[in-house]
Amino acid sequence: MKRREEALKVVVIGGGTGLSTMLKGIKKYTSHVTAIVTVSDNGGGSGKIREEMGIMPPGDIRNCLVALANTEPIMEKVLQYRFKDGALKGQNLGNLFLAALTDITGSFEQAVKVTGNVLAITGKVIPVTLENVHLYAEFENGRKIEGETQIVDYGKKTHILIKDIMLNPVRPRPVKEAIYALQEADVIILGPGSLYTSIIPNLLVDLIPTLIARSKAHKIYVANIMSQPGETTGFSIEDHISILESYIGEHVINSVVVNNEEIPRIYVDQYIEEGAEVLKFDSQHEIWQFTERIEAPLVKIHKDRKLIRHDSEKLAECIFKDFNY
Repeated sequence: MKRREEALKVVVIGGGTGLSTMLKGIKKYTSHVTAIVTVSDNGGGSGKIREEMGIMPPGDIRNCLVALANTEPIMEKVLQYRFKDGALKGQNLGNLFLAALTDITGSFEQAVKVTGNVLAITGKVIPVTLENVHLYAEFENGRKIEGETQIVDYGKKTHILIKDIMLNPVRPRPVKEAIYALQEADVIILGPGSLYTSIIPNLLVDLIPTLIARSKAHKIYVANIMSQPGETTGFSIEDHISILESYIGEHVINSVVVNNEEIPRIYVDQYIEEGAEVLKFDSQHEIWQFTERIEAPLVKIHKDRKLIRHDSEKLAECIFKDFNY
């Protein structure tokens, strides 16, 4: 007999490395997983392809496709390969693959589907919108910055907080498959990922916040382990929840997954030097009267790069453990 959670229709919403990391673990529990991914990235190889070819930024989409892949490991390595020399230096082969398929099939949406078939992925990966959106932020000093990369860089440089975040065009249309996925979801997961540049851009797309709020699905927010300079400097986990619910509605989030594992000081100190800190919560905060807090040891440290990340297997186990959604 199949485990009950295998029948769950799970929708995850976000972008960046946090989303793809979580997907690696989730696919082991259910084949009905849909990743709805932000498309406001304008940096690195994705930004260059977006600017020169006029297509959606492929980077976050590519990472999610690879995370859900069930093909030969060499294919994953090929699609994640980054050229080291020559005219293509710094460019990612997977991004070029998606760009080529966009030209061949006539649409980015179809290119993503074909790539998913090539990789035999578990579930689906969907761009939240197919409109050419650009992210804008107004900081607390009144400065307005255009572009996801520029917003992140300005926040890191100044440690000034974001006051407001918006998309241009305003309220772009969502992809139809994203609408269907949210309507049929049993579980909706927000994060992990950058609050203002990975998660909230999805909530600025027309209908998405309303669909989340009205859904009978169990809504989970996976809190980041560390804060981000300029974006969430000085924020608590409760602050993250409050800001998210300002977009989707008060008390909409049912459960919040938080890390309770102690992180070696040597790694924390490096983040502190860059203006980041371990995200904390107040167990007495009134928000926990309405929202379940799920605590678990979730840290994976990449010692070679001294990076603190979620452990994909531990995170998925935490989400599906004692399944009662």
